[in-house]
Amino acid sequence: MATEQTLDQRYQAIRNQYLSYTEHTPLNTDHDFLKAGLIWGEDQGNQTPSVLLVALEPGHWDYSREDKLDQLAYELLASVNGDWPVFAHLQDDKNARCYSLFGVDGSDGTHSVDEVPSIELIRNYEKLEKDPTFRWSMRIYTRLMHRFDMFHEQVFHTVKDRLDGKNEIIEEVAKLLFLETFRVHHGEELSFTDHEGKTQRFREVFDFNYVAKHGSVAVEQIKAAFEAFKGHDDYVVVSDDGQRNAIFPSDTHLRMAQPKNYETLLEAMQNLGPVTDNQGRMIAGKEVGTLADVAGDLLGRVFDVFLRANFESKGGLGVYLTPNPVKQAMLEIAMHDIQQDNEMMERLTSGAFRFCDATCGSFGFGSVALSHIERVVDHLGGISDAQKAKLKQTLRDNAFTGADAAPRMVMLARVNMALQGAPKAKIFYTDNSLTSQAFKANSFDLICTNPPFGTPKFSNDKKGKESKEHYEAQMEQVLGGFRPTEKVVDSYNAYYDHLKMKWQDTGDLYLDDNGTPKWPGYRTDLRNVSTGNKPQYHLYPSTSGLALGSKPDGKGHWKPVGATIDPAVLFIDRYLQLLRPGGLLLIVLPDGVLCNSGDRYVREYIMGKKDENTGQFVGGKAIVKAVISLPADTFKLSGTGAKTSILFLQKRHASKDHPEQFLPEPQGDVFMAVAETLGYVVKNNIEDYSVGVPNDLDKIVGAYKRGE
Repeated sequence: MATEQTLDQRYQAIRNQYLSYTEHTPLNTDHDFLKAGLIWGEDQGNQTPSVLLVALEPGHWDYSREDKLDQLAYELLASVNGDWPVFAHLQDDKNARCYSLFGVDGSDGTHSVDEVPSIELIRNYEKLEKDPTFRWSMRIYTRLMHRFDMFHEQVFHTVKDRLDGKNEIIEEVAKLLFLETFRVHHGEELSFTDHEGKTQRFREVFDFNYVAKHGSVAVEQIKAAFEAFKGHDDYVVVSDDGQRNAIFPSDTHLRMAQPKNYETLLEAMQNLGPVTDNQGRMIAGKEVGTLADVAGDLLGRVFDVFLRANFESKGGLGVYLTPNPVKQAMLEIAMHDIQQDNEMMERLTSGAFRFCDATCGSFGFGSVALSHIERVVDHLGGISDAQKAKLKQTLRDNAFTGADAAPRMVMLARVNMALQGAPKAKIFYTDNSLTSQAFKANSFDLICTNPPFGTPKFSNDKKGKESKEHYEAQMEQVLGGFRPTEKVVDSYNAYYDHLKMKWQDTGDLYLDDNGTPKWPGYRTDLRNVSTGNKPQYHLYPSTSGLALGSKPDGKGHWKPVGATIDPAVLFIDRYLQLLRPGGLLLIVLPDGVLCNSGDRYVREYIMGKKDENTGQFVGGKAIVKAVISLPADTFKLSGTGAKTSILFLQKRHASKDHPEQFLPEPQGDVFMAVAETLGYVVKNNIEDYSVGVPNDLDKIVGAYKRGE
């Protein structure tokens, strides 16, 4: 019978896995359930960055959750004088996992990885201490996470307020974070008119000490400030169709009424103490730190962790939140390929690069993409730090676009990006991203997304039948832009004439009272090839066209599909339209689209039909780069047990002489992988990391990067 290892033995066993890291120093801790230390080595005469080793007693694997590991790492490293480690290895009696700490590998914060790099490779990772106040930022980050959670419990259980459920508490936190950006980014002169018509200095009123002194009067003044600033020009973005979009709709107001709740939350985000450098010395002129002094990606991570920890899943924000391991994996794979693509890198380094998620929720994909892109900029050679800072701000201002049909999620997304220095991210509300004119064809370099999929189920009673009719009518309206129709009188029927080399339009679809098309549709890739009275449509793929409102019959004639089509199919079509030729799409899809025989036409539409003579795929719009199967419970918190996969596509490049036509690029091998677990299991509507299952996506991402 095997003898149970002591904590010292377990720690020594971890050390023995890294014998090439010859140097070691133990770390002090008040926790009796762990032993920790730092290891490092030398490569070509230079000291490498260190690695944090942590051995845990059984029953403490919940520290494998990224936000809890962040706090533990900060506690262990607070007294370390030299550079902090860039990777960590965590192990208990049954489980082991490796991490990139604090996003040093270009990711969005601490997350698990395939392995700790070898002694030769770890030198390639930039040390964290490039940010002179990084340790102070980490301290504030861990403090904010703790304080936000305390505030949430206070409002939910003790100082109850005029809020209906956890999600409304989250919304109020976002509103006050929005106001805090005015306190730290605008001057002393900023003022507003209160409900009594008096002019008030904002910085004086929006202060936890002022609230403690003036109570309900202060609350009413802060509410008036929100009314004055919620449509401020600094936070209005203009989408591609020229529409102006504020963060908050005009009918949004501050709802909290209890002064104690305002005081608690403002104290958490304002009473940060002096800013210190990594050696603990106070920075001149920073006697009182603000959120503006905290590293932007850490602020965004606080907000994301708070959101994920406290949302209500059923009927709440859970519908909109993609699990963090999935986001990380998709962006790591995307950024790996972008850095191998000269054309993509030219666009990124010129500031022209554009990212999109048209069903963005809280813009989690965009937040992770921002961190990755900024790390790529940090590692660019041949340009100064000032040029890098200017490029990063250009990308923050121009590179990010998102939309969602839930106003609350748009608000959370905008606040999330504002906290990370990107208040001008073009994130806006839309009734339907499939039909919105705010997105233009051939516009984006990278799209990472988890769109809505599946058709709703309706009851057989009168109300259910009415709901079904309404849904199908809406879908028919959407489908009109994805297909030609025999009803020429009220249709938009456009096709590309390959002989005349121009588009032919034959009418408008659904005019409003002003005679303007409600949904003018897009260029269809279906062309009438019939010489008789009855049209027969065939597919002629183009870079800006759509067609999946129809499907081919047995003779290859494309005919309209019904309103029961899975919206995921239409989103594939839409996103391929929005990508620039050569652009990348990573999309979460239900497995049926990838596997069912009835959806074969969708797969052929994407990659083309296989020529039996040459073995090449002909006529498709994209090259399939990877398919990664996800566990069945990936979106259990969203209320769906649908089996899903990540599909990674590259839109084919276009002909320079005929920019609407695709080049006949070879398909190549497809990377295939199956993830059975993501590092947690879903229990009682939460992601439980304590059970010790691996995150299979770590090894999958590593294998993809290595070209296996």
